[in-house]
Amino acid sequence: MENSLYIGLSKQMVLRNHMDLISNNIANMNTTGYRSQHLLFEEAISDPRGSDDALSYVLDKGQYHDTTPGSMEYTGNQLDIAVEGKGYFGVRGPGGNVMYSRSGDMQMDATGTLTNSNGRPIATIGGGNIIIPQGSTEIKIDENGMVSNQNGQLGQIMLVEFENEQELKPVGYNLYSSENEGTPAQESRIKQGMLERSNVRPVVEMTNMIDTLRTYQSLQNAMRTENDRLRSAIQTLTGQ
Repeated sequence: MENSLYIGLSKQMVLRNHMDLISNNIANMNTTGYRSQHLLFEEAISDPRGSDDALSYVLDKGQYHDTTPGSMEYTGNQLDIAVEGKGYFGVRGPGGNVMYSRSGDMQMDATGTLTNSNGRPIATIGGGNIIIPQGSTEIKIDENGMVSNQNGQLGQIMLVEFENEQELKPVGYNLYSSENEGTPAQESRIKQGMLERSNVRPVVEMTNMIDTLRTYQSLQNAMRTENDRLRSAIQTLTGQ
């Protein structure tokens, strides 16, 4: 008789995870290059007692990210870049592993190394880092990611494309990891002096948050009612 409570509980657990994703989306609605995350639901059939009445639970199968590009905004900053197309540029993560991002608000550290906003070095095609010498007065980044100053070329930013962008797994700090290294970009271009804004739609996310909260509360009320019904049935059967 407690099966209905288990089913309701499975839905509440999924709704809690859904609310976490929505909250994260809203928190990153102004984060450069951020792409909103969404939950995938799945029906899980269980028959633990070998009966003919299988139970249908709610399961969060996984998540996916919205690959719709965010709007482009001109900044004029020579270290800002935006990716036009479906490409991602490389960033060196912990241990030197290459990760991928579209958050192009770059900077230089104390050694002149070109990094992302969190201080991770920008990956190059040939390996190594891009070092911008002191006294560089004019930094140019062309559409293929080649970085130059007034004295010549300094290195080329790794720019790759993925056939299936859902293979990319978010790892935090606006970075993605992938078992697939991707292929050199053919249809993507880098735009200097611009940034891609978050593709989060605040009104949609707030609506989703309200709907999720109301569904959770409705389930909570239904489960409370069911629990009272079961208690009443037990008391009647036991004569208490």
